Amino acid sequence: MTDIVLENIIQHMLNYIPLKPTSPPVDLGRMAKWLKVLAEPNRLLIFHYIMEGVQCNCELGSNLEMAPNLISHHLRVLREAGLIEVERDAADARWMYYSINHQALEQLNQAWGAFFAPERIKPRRLTCGPQGEFVRLDLANES
Repeated sequence: MTDIVLENIIQHMLNYIPLKPTSPPVDLGRMAKWLKVLAEPNRLLIFHYIMEGVQCNCELGSNLEMAPNLISHHLRVLREAGLIEVERDAADARWMYYSINHQALEQLNQAWGAFFAPERIKPRRLTCGPQGEFVRLDLANES
């Protein structure tokens, strides 16, 4: 047998060795929660402004041109997800200042980097189907 034939036989045999998928490198529940919170465009914009530095309600209100109750709602959701922190002014408790929770941001960055790391992509080892050639589908041209 030629080397090419042996290589094809070995590859064909390897394709039938079942592989158990590895566990995700991150807590998927926590990551899904953060992604859900940040998927809302207004909330993501608020998070962006807070990333630029500590913000108070009035600063956010003038930047967002959004009703105060909506801003409060989005801030509450970000706070409950642990992504931002809030402090009240010591002299006048009506003033609240919002900042990024640095520990949560670090965890988010680590989770994002670990989950979407390009080195996680492995070549596909077929375990089913006719074992033919792949044809890439272009979804943009399908009607």
